[in-house]
Amino acid sequence: MRVRTIFQPNLRRLILDVVVLTALVMLATAFHASYSVQRQMLIDAAMEANLSYSSKLAEGAEGFLDSAQQQLAHSANILGSRFHEPGILEEETERLRVQTDSFNAVGITDASGVIRAAAPANLPIVGTLNESIGGQMALLERKPLVSAPFLSPAGNLIVFISHPIFSPDDEYLGYIGGAVYLKQKNILNMLLGRHYYRDGSYLYVVDQSRRLLYHPDPNRIGTLVPENKVVDEVLAGKTGSSPVRNSRGIEMLAGYAPVHSAGWGIVSQRPLEATLEPLKGLMLNVLARTAPIALVALLSVWALAYFISRPLSLLAGHAHQMDVPHAASNIEKIRSWYFEAAELKRAMLIGIGLLQQKLGAANLDAQTDPLTGLVNRRGLNLAIQHFTAQQRGFAVVAVDIDHFKRVNDTYGHDVGDLVLKKLGAVMKAHSRPDDVLCRNGGEEFLMLLPETPIELAVAVAERLRKQVEIEDMPHVGHITVSLGVALWPEDHASVDEVLKLADLALYEAKQTGRNRVAKA
Repeated sequence: MRVRTIFQPNLRRLILDVVVLTALVMLATAFHASYSVQRQMLIDAAMEANLSYSSKLAEGAEGFLDSAQQQLAHSANILGSRFHEPGILEEETERLRVQTDSFNAVGITDASGVIRAAAPANLPIVGTLNESIGGQMALLERKPLVSAPFLSPAGNLIVFISHPIFSPDDEYLGYIGGAVYLKQKNILNMLLGRHYYRDGSYLYVVDQSRRLLYHPDPNRIGTLVPENKVVDEVLAGKTGSSPVRNSRGIEMLAGYAPVHSAGWGIVSQRPLEATLEPLKGLMLNVLARTAPIALVALLSVWALAYFISRPLSLLAGHAHQMDVPHAASNIEKIRSWYFEAAELKRAMLIGIGLLQQKLGAANLDAQTDPLTGLVNRRGLNLAIQHFTAQQRGFAVVAVDIDHFKRVNDTYGHDVGDLVLKKLGAVMKAHSRPDDVLCRNGGEEFLMLLPETPIELAVAVAERLRKQVEIEDMPHVGHITVSLGVALWPEDHASVDEVLKLADLALYEAKQTGRNRVAKA
């Protein structure tokens, strides 16, 4: 009796190893898929929240600017007919300053650029020339404006909102404007400062020159933002969300929205690490819930492995005794209670039968075509039984000589036999040792190519077709063949049907011009 070496594990061990490996792979795949889905959901939710928040703040900023312009427009309308009354100018500037927290300072400048009134009253600028960037732009444009941020003579970083003043007869008199000190308390600062800064999330506001108008770090206000794809998008007037790396190299999830009336952009962002923090606990919880189920499954598999492996182990024990006289009867006694064991048992019995058949020379002669030396139909059937018993797939190539009747009619049957014999020799020369070559009758031949995919089978058939086309046949010269290819069990579970499919493919090759290969 053959002894199993330590390097050959038994089937039960293999089943357990495969199941454990499969379970681990599936668990890892499920764990990774769950992690990936949850991770993407957290990222999408964070970016959507930041997008909604930045859009809401952009609407709020639009509302603030619109309200500020309305306040200035109202004052400009009042001052249009009373511009030359100094008391009215002072009253209006003070009213605008204290009425709301929209402006940190309010001033009125005439058409020559001289400041006529200002609030608060302690500003020593009345009577001086307004040379600020915002003031000069207001004089030049003569329309409602929101300036780019600039540094005032007093050192304040300012955004200047202005509205022109016209007399009742449309004479330009000057403008009234409110200054928003970006680093001091005002409605805009309060609006943006309501953001709840936690876990590293924050928002900021930039203008068209990429200068920060608002930032949780006061020291950053007024500085320029370096290259940043989110800033590029929002300053182009786009609303959206995107991952981005901030100036400190931290990966952030940003949502952004523009303030169209001022050309500003608002960006709300949260660190990716903080967003994914809950994922760690979630994955540990998934693992804790999965582990007991996996353990129970493995124990169940261990119990089943014994019952599954026993019939195969018994069959394996008799595999090396297939040449003894009573081998078939011993194998017949093994109880094969499931399909694979039954098929293996059947294959072994068929193998014993084939082995015994091959031992007899007479049996060999009975399987051979005397003219070509190829196997005959009986040999073909035995080969098919052998392949199917082993569940060994094979390709079928049906071969037929084109216009062979013309050869017999022209040169006689003796010459036709020589052509058939030569074709058999060509087929042998262009086949593998394991291939089964059969003369199926008359000028029809079959080739069985074991374990051959359809592409390779077609290539083999095409190579044979080309070789036959150039081969010099006795007394005839050159002939051609048509070939049909089919595959078992891919094309059909029944071998007979696969043979028919190969014949149909051969028929198609003949119908479409002969001297060609067709596949089922």
